[in-house]
Amino acid sequence: MSWVYLLIAGFIEVLGVIVMKQLVLSGRKIFIFILMCLFMLSFGFLSLAMRELSMGTAYAVWTGIGAAGGVICGILFFKESKSVSKFIFLALIIACSVGLKILS
Repeated sequence: MSWVYLLIAGFIEVLGVIVMKQLVLSGRKIFIFILMCLFMLSFGFLSLAMRELSMGTAYAVWTGIGAAGGVICGILFFKESKSVSKFIFLALIIACSVGLKILS
């Protein structure tokens, strides 16, 4: 169940990054409240995952989900640049996260 908690925490983290971008683009203060709620929820699920997973593995995978998800959402929703090197490094982040799952 700890891996499920970690995946939930990671996806909520990605939602938080999307909301952060919306805050920057619009300047609407409601996004600050939403952002705080999402990050608290993400940290909550991360802490649940850390009950069974090592801190290093849980944090690395959580950050990897957030980083990879942020890059993908930036490309899909915010018209950020695409490049071969960006996709190569994105694949490395995902491969390392999968590797940590396999070793745990």
